[in-house]
Amino acid sequence: MRAAILDTSIYVGHFAMGWYAEVLAGVRQCYVVRHSAVVLSELVRGASTRATTLMIAQLCRLAGTAWIPEHADWLAAGSTISRLGRRLGWEERKMRDIQNDVLIALTARRFGAVLYTANRGDFSMIRDLVQFEVVFVDPPSRPAT
Repeated sequence: MRAAILDTSIYVGHFAMGWYAEVLAGVRQCYVVRHSAVVLSELVRGASTRATTLMIAQLCRLAGTAWIPEHADWLAAGSTISRLGRRLGWEERKMRDIQNDVLIALTARRFGAVLYTANRGDFSMIRDLVQFEVVFVDPPSRPAT
């Protein structure tokens, strides 16, 4: 069975907003969910309440082994970010901000995993330079007022 990685945006949307339950159920039926060490780090970094911290700690325990970017992934990330930065005229801050997303994409590619994300903007740019399989998940539509 193929593997899938869930991006931070999916976890945050699910835990904080209650979104993506159907998407996650479908992913679990079709794939073995693997965890990116980069995603887990982002979740830990962003935890702002005790309840969230405990929930993320439990997720990290359940994750068991997380996929970690290798040396070659870090080098490829630097090259990819440099190319994107030159092409799009980015300042250093934007290049730093996208580094984790590039590492997540490269890790998914290395393992042949499908990446599920709600971050269409950054991962679309990354996909221009890095071949990886991605499924973009849109947040639910807001009800009309």
